[in-house]
Amino acid sequence: MTLALAAPTGRPLSTGRRALYAVPFIGQIARDIARDVDAAVYAVVIFVTLVILSVMTWGLPALVLTAVALVPVIFALLIWVTVP
Repeated sequence: MTLALAAPTGRPLSTGRRALYAVPFIGQIARDIARDVDAAVYAVVIFVTLVILSVMTWGLPALVLTAVALVPVIFALLIWVTVP
């Protein structure tokens, strides 16, 4: 990817995108993914690695807490897929 493709377009950001970028930790990740799609793959690999390390350290409770924390994400994805 060249530097010209990664340059901002100069258009103002939408309200939703500005609100997402304003969240401290998630906003930085969202800006990185907007610039480079490979950052999403890296974020998923880091998350899976952290889950594996936590399960190796704390066992089944870490896996259960991870599954419970991901329920809203999966629920939102199911709604997104089924909306026409």
